[in-house]
Amino acid sequence: MADIAKYTPINGGNLFSEFKSQFSIIRTRKTLGFAYAFVFVFIAFTVFLAFTPSSTSSSPWFTNIFTLPSTTTASSSSSSSSDHSHFPSIYAYFFPNSSSSNSSLPQNAGSAPQNHSPPHKVEILNPTNATNSLDKSDMNQTSSRQSQVSAQNQTQIQDEVESSKQNQTHIQDEAGDLKPNQTKIPATKSPELANTTANSSLESSSGAKNISANGEKGIAEKGLAKNLTSSLMKKQNNDTNAQEKGTDDLIKSLMNCDLFDGNWVKDDSYPLYKPGSCSLIDEQFNCFSNGRPDNDYHKLKWKPKGCTLPRLDGSHMLEMLRGKRLVFVGDSLNRNMWESLICILRNSVKDKKKVYEEFGRHHFREEASYSFVFKDYKCKVEFFVSPFLVQEWDVDGKNGTKKETLRLDLLSSGASKYKDADIIVFNTGHWWTHEKTSLGKDYYQEGSHVYSDLDVHEAFRKALTTWGRWVDSNVSPKKSLVFFRGYSASHFSGGRWNSGGQCDHETEPIKNDTYLAPYPAKMNVLEKVLKGMKKTPVTYLNVTRMTDYRKDGHPSIYRKQHMSDEEKIKPLHFQDCSHWCLPGVPDIWNEILYAELLVKQRQWQQQKRS
Repeated sequence: MADIAKYTPINGGNLFSEFKSQFSIIRTRKTLGFAYAFVFVFIAFTVFLAFTPSSTSSSPWFTNIFTLPSTTTASSSSSSSSDHSHFPSIYAYFFPNSSSSNSSLPQNAGSAPQNHSPPHKVEILNPTNATNSLDKSDMNQTSSRQSQVSAQNQTQIQDEVESSKQNQTHIQDEAGDLKPNQTKIPATKSPELANTTANSSLESSSGAKNISANGEKGIAEKGLAKNLTSSLMKKQNNDTNAQEKGTDDLIKSLMNCDLFDGNWVKDDSYPLYKPGSCSLIDEQFNCFSNGRPDNDYHKLKWKPKGCTLPRLDGSHMLEMLRGKRLVFVGDSLNRNMWESLICILRNSVKDKKKVYEEFGRHHFREEASYSFVFKDYKCKVEFFVSPFLVQEWDVDGKNGTKKETLRLDLLSSGASKYKDADIIVFNTGHWWTHEKTSLGKDYYQEGSHVYSDLDVHEAFRKALTTWGRWVDSNVSPKKSLVFFRGYSASHFSGGRWNSGGQCDHETEPIKNDTYLAPYPAKMNVLEKVLKGMKKTPVTYLNVTRMTDYRKDGHPSIYRKQHMSDEEKIKPLHFQDCSHWCLPGVPDIWNEILYAELLVKQRQWQQQKRS
């Protein structure tokens, strides 16, 4: 109470009267007006500063009164380092061209992760509010130096984005042929590019941008992307290297392996195409459609003793044949092999309409040649009928009649049509066992001379010698690969092909080598001729022994659906024990051809490298 009484006005006066008594200078009206004016100006100036916030560090401290909570929180961490700059900032606010304050420049995004140097306070403003609050000229002056640094930062970030894109493109190029079960890297929008765009938009309207935070995120995401990319590249390279190594090892094993020394083993993944699915198979070979009840005959594959025969990949073989011609030349056994390959390759093509016979033919037993086109691959697989390889001929006989002969010194007509083919597969053999050729009476001819009697083996040697000379003279070893498929064993029992021979009771292959037939003498003749060829190398596909096991693989009585009256009376009398059911044995011949092509391709690649 004593303290309160101490300050009670004397004589009952009020506060204003006391004030006047203490300051007599304001008693005049002029002085009083000056005081009111000063107070009004002070209040107006204070209100102006309070309601004119700026996002830059050069604005007065009143800005902090109206900032959002999140912004205040974000900036509080740097208050200790910026309190000393408030009064210089007021000075810079009225004199923006002064060089005394440079602390408002944004830091480089690349240095954002460094924690030992605290970043300057940067605020993100609503572009609309900033535009309404600040004059555009002030904005341009305040942010002129920031724009220069921002442009440099954006250029750097965009350069990094372009580098990232190039790396991604390089990865995709390296991936090349991804398998269907491999993961592909999807194209994504670069996070650095998105951050740069957003920051550029903010800076153009308010003169401020948030490079540090976005830079850290962008760099982190970029690092993650690089790590992921590096991991994927490493995995893909490892997978590719492993696959290439496996392929190299396989091909090396094939190069040093006797593909024809082996055994038949059951494999439920065979055949290479579903029975009855290939409409191109000739009725004579279509045992499944002709009613054969058993099916083990097309579930056997050939297993060489020294290596593994690769399964024929139709798509890959078509790639190997892209833009090329593969031609089979020979008798109906080569037609058997040709139809097999057509079915295998066609089965791997999605659009079957793009596989067709060039001249629209649907039956393949009457014309001299046939050609199947694989349109998407621009390749052809053809067959030329030539059962002897040399020219069938006729001469004038007695009483004006014509007499058939076989010109041992001339290659069959049409040879000029396939001499430039990329791959040629020849065969002959079965027609040399027929009665006319085997007897050799007044049948073989050289020039104008007709032999009255000539041993069939000698005639066979002369014919093959003529064929070999023609190949050496007309087929370029630099362009063409030449194969000769050996004799295919027959399995007639109780007679010949035209005398009641049978094989319809055979449902399993021969398992004891004791029951195999002796090696044909004609094949010994062939091997000598092949060794004597000097210019064009010929690869011998010696299928004789491997086919001799397969007494179960012939059409036998399942060679046609509709029999003639004579065939109905004696159905077992008319059997085919020479040709092969499809799917069946000729599919394996084509697998061996495929393996040989793999080896030849690798040898060519090695020659090019050397």
